[in-house]
Amino acid sequence: MIGFLEARGVSVQFATRTGSPAHALDGVDLVLRPGEVVALVGESGSGKTTLARTLMGLQRPTGGQILVGEEPLGYSTRALKAFRRQVQMVLQDPAGALNPRHTVYESVAEGLRLHGLTSGAPESTLVSDALSSAGLRPPESLFLRYPHELSGGQRQRVLIAGALALQPELLIADEPVSSLDASIRGEVLALFLKLRDELGLGVLVVTHDLGLAWNIADRLAVMYLGRIVESGPTEEVLSRPQHPYTQALLSVVPEMKSSRPVVLAGEIPDPTRVPDGCRFHPRCPALVDGSAERAGVDSECRTTVLAVLPSAPDGHRVACHLRKGVK
Repeated sequence: MIGFLEARGVSVQFATRTGSPAHALDGVDLVLRPGEVVALVGESGSGKTTLARTLMGLQRPTGGQILVGEEPLGYSTRALKAFRRQVQMVLQDPAGALNPRHTVYESVAEGLRLHGLTSGAPESTLVSDALSSAGLRPPESLFLRYPHELSGGQRQRVLIAGALALQPELLIADEPVSSLDASIRGEVLALFLKLRDELGLGVLVVTHDLGLAWNIADRLAVMYLGRIVESGPTEEVLSRPQHPYTQALLSVVPEMKSSRPVVLAGEIPDPTRVPDGCRFHPRCPALVDGSAERAGVDSECRTTVLAVLPSAPDGHRVACHLRKGVK
């Protein structure tokens, strides 16, 4: 039992041809526990996938550490193998993640064989149970089918079944429904909630869709340019968004019909040239409409670096000069 998985002050930098490192993550704190769904939200380029890969041990941090329970994650082959028995990843593109030469049975059984989990119950029973848990019934009817013979939703469920076969405590799902039709998206999201409720799984869902987060997540963390800028219980964050970035993302969610859409200028800055001060300030609506100036923090927004936002599973936290003191 790992108890929880935590990123504590995690930074990741990548070397570039220019010599200036790309700051993919910068002092990120995040905790994932069994029995809860956490959504990690932000635009493309915000660092979400890098954080997911770092939590999985696929990317070593250049600063900070990943804690498994109270112990730092080990990066030896043996340590990572034991860790990935408890923490599994569901990738974004099931068509690319599944080996086209493997049947459904072989795809799900692969992890069982790798971790030596086929010495108890018959392998076929374990594969069948995993497929059933992922909502593929009757499972035996899919054993000999290949990925190209399945629908997109079925392929995604096969990926989930492969993870469930190992009976993990935590799942990390990177944009798990972005390639699916709307009707199938709802079914897969409902499956994650069922796994949380029935198996006590913890799920980290990486997404750019705040509407999705609203429907599925117990807790929410909003990322921008390598940092978490707002976090807390989902209902609290999305009903009372404090950071201008969260407010802008929420304003374009179709369900929020009363909101006036906020169009952010430009794109996320180059991570090799992180802006001074608040890294969101070049695009911040509060600077454009004068809110920051009226609050007397215009200069701070442009020049003063904000402290890293600590993980707060039980509270609403925001990293914004306009919202000092908000908890």
